[in-house]
Amino acid sequence: MSAGRLDRTKGLAMPALSRKSAPILVVGGSGFLGCNVADSFLREGKDVIVLDNLSRAGVERNLEWLVDNHGSAVHFVLADIRELAEIEPVFKEAEAVFHFAAQTAVTTSLDEPIDDFETNARGTINVLEAARRANRRAPVIFASTNKVYGALADMAMNAVGDRYVPVDETPRRYGVGEAQPLDFCTPYGCSKGVADQYVLDYAKSYGVPTAVLRMSCVYGPRQFGTEDQGWVAHFLIRALAGEPISVYGDGKQVRDILHVGDAVAAYRAVLSSIERIQGRAFNLGGGPENAVSVAEVLREIELLTGRRLMTVRSDRRIGDQLFFVADTRALQEALGWKARTAWRAGLRDLHAWLLQDWIEVSKAQRQPRRVTA
Repeated sequence: MSAGRLDRTKGLAMPALSRKSAPILVVGGSGFLGCNVADSFLREGKDVIVLDNLSRAGVERNLEWLVDNHGSAVHFVLADIRELAEIEPVFKEAEAVFHFAAQTAVTTSLDEPIDDFETNARGTINVLEAARRANRRAPVIFASTNKVYGALADMAMNAVGDRYVPVDETPRRYGVGEAQPLDFCTPYGCSKGVADQYVLDYAKSYGVPTAVLRMSCVYGPRQFGTEDQGWVAHFLIRALAGEPISVYGDGKQVRDILHVGDAVAAYRAVLSSIERIQGRAFNLGGGPENAVSVAEVLREIELLTGRRLMTVRSDRRIGDQLFFVADTRALQEALGWKARTAWRAGLRDLHAWLLQDWIEVSKAQRQPRRVTA
């Protein structure tokens, strides 16, 4: 399926379905995490509606990949969650809704706070309203962020080697739990935090079976990372291209990185148990076993690529947490979920996919163009 053949008609009604069972609706289904979740259901023979406005660079290729692999089981709707009238018809037959559509960059939110709000806050309440009005009690599972906890400036840190480590034993041993007070910081943190709370409230106020996953850093195949979002993939992409990598701060910031396969498993587990856990928010990340500093990831990329990396140092950015590791014990206890992919193995997987993707793109670019009179 070529980009030129994508149906760009906006505001489509519910697409015709090829199967008898109700479809899974993935909002933002052409994005990195959305397309991987969609693929997991499509491989089981489910129909999937992919609702996306295709605004992010590279996501058309994810949509083409889904259609190339699953054909007519993929039902694409070009629509924008900021427009309730556009998206509402699509929810009428959905069995379940995964909501990944978002403005994802802190830097963009600082430059364009109104647009950030319209997408993340208003867009999410539109998704919730569309699900509620469909009157099917379809679960809505929302991708939130660890940024709802703010910069964690009150968490005392020690610099140990090339990483920051909390002084307090509990976060040092287990990570940051859901009991951590919400502390929205930056327009992005505010807009995602508002959405997070609306999703939880729709379970209380309207009985919509909802759940929230507050994600740390997810990485893996189909991710076209940028400097502002998807930093692990971005680092690898820059390294493979022989281009300099921007490092904001001293590189000792710590994150627990999570392979996309494990993230998909978590979202599927939440859906399977939604009646039991609805109205709850869970932290989702790689946990202490996959906690790495920026400097450690850079070193591992040098080993993978066999070349010395060029880095450009700048000041730490607004709202950047020195340390965020998700305490995932609540998710483990509720659902039996656990991150299975160790971060070095996951990084190798992403590296291999990027190399293969570059080969495929190069072949496609070398294909002779057909000229018609």
